[in-house]
Amino acid sequence: MDSFINSIDFFKGNDPEQIVANYGTPLYVYSEEVIRSRMKAVAGVITKYDYTANYSIKANTNIEILKVALSEGINCDAMSVGELMILKKAGFPSDRIFFVPNNVCDEELEYAIDNDIVTSLDSLSQLEKYGQLASKKCKGYECAVRINPGVGAGHSDKVVTAGKKTKFGVAEADIDKIHEVLDRYGLKLVGINQHIGSQFLDPQPYLDAVRNLLRIARGFKGLKFIDFGGGYGIPYHKLDGEADYPMGDFKKRLEPILDEFVKDYGYAPLFKSEPGRFCVAEGGVILARVHAVKENYGHAYAGTDVGMHVLIRPAMYDSYHDVEIIRDGKVVPRENLSEITVTGPICESGDIIAKDRLLPQIKEGDLACVLDAGAYGYSMASTYNTRPRPAEVMICMDGSVKLIRRRETFEDLMRLF
Repeated sequence: MDSFINSIDFFKGNDPEQIVANYGTPLYVYSEEVIRSRMKAVAGVITKYDYTANYSIKANTNIEILKVALSEGINCDAMSVGELMILKKAGFPSDRIFFVPNNVCDEELEYAIDNDIVTSLDSLSQLEKYGQLASKKCKGYECAVRINPGVGAGHSDKVVTAGKKTKFGVAEADIDKIHEVLDRYGLKLVGINQHIGSQFLDPQPYLDAVRNLLRIARGFKGLKFIDFGGGYGIPYHKLDGEADYPMGDFKKRLEPILDEFVKDYGYAPLFKSEPGRFCVAEGGVILARVHAVKENYGHAYAGTDVGMHVLIRPAMYDSYHDVEIIRDGKVVPRENLSEITVTGPICESGDIIAKDRLLPQIKEGDLACVLDAGAYGYSMASTYNTRPRPAEVMICMDGSVKLIRRRETFEDLMRLF
């Protein structure tokens, strides 16, 4: 692929230079059209049985993106009280929110209880704590439990969220203890959930995990829902021809597994999944200004204003992001390529966005467009080196450009002292 942003008209006719003239760099830019299309795709993963896709909002918590999810009929997962609050602010009712916290305090659990938000408990310890708090309100309080099926998957050890060496979930061997805690506090288990990891393009590990969770589910009677988790990947190497997640094939292979379970279980509970990255990653890019080009001992570098404070994924996970170069508002063709490393302004050797990448000639003043930055981009950004976080804008369905979060200022940072 010569240019992703050209192939889908990402900017819908808007000049990137004019956008950054209005909002500065670095700048997160989202395509409402792409985000809606990805949300529609996950909303249709299961059609034969009752199903809901729960967007995992830790991927991107911008309130305008949450409103898109709301309008597309997507429900949401939250990991913290802050996420619960922003979902409420976006207009989500309690029955469209699933709280899946990990190692939280009494106050966070109480907030969910007081707001009638179904909560999944991640350990026997948290289930015990929840039981103590909920039993003060009433008996028969509903909850869910996250199961660790013993197998995980993902592009990095840091995103594998199940298996024998992760902090998540209750091991299958401890299921009897789950029932003991439920009975002790009069809790009613209405659902079980899992999450094996993130960013896999081969559906087989997910299908294996679904089959395994359904095997475990047979030991629980009267479940209202079963949540298979998320993890569908996106092609981060798209400029080199990496294929999309095979959603159509995945759906065909998933349905017979569900059929077998429903036949054995006697009815079909609500099935859920937890897509995060798939919903928003390809719908976001970062525009960064090139401020310096240099050679250092035979290695070429392009220094930009997008660094690990804006996009931590390359430094944290060794993640790959395609980069396109924009000059005078147009994408520079991928020809006459030479090896160069794209870096940021942070005083860290790991402040690298794209290492030893074959790119067209880069000049000072060019824009570097970092692709697939809509997930775990701004939501993991920081003010390291006392650099204010960037603005976010949305290219709306009608092509208009909307500011959806203003750029932080130094005054913002100083107010906390």
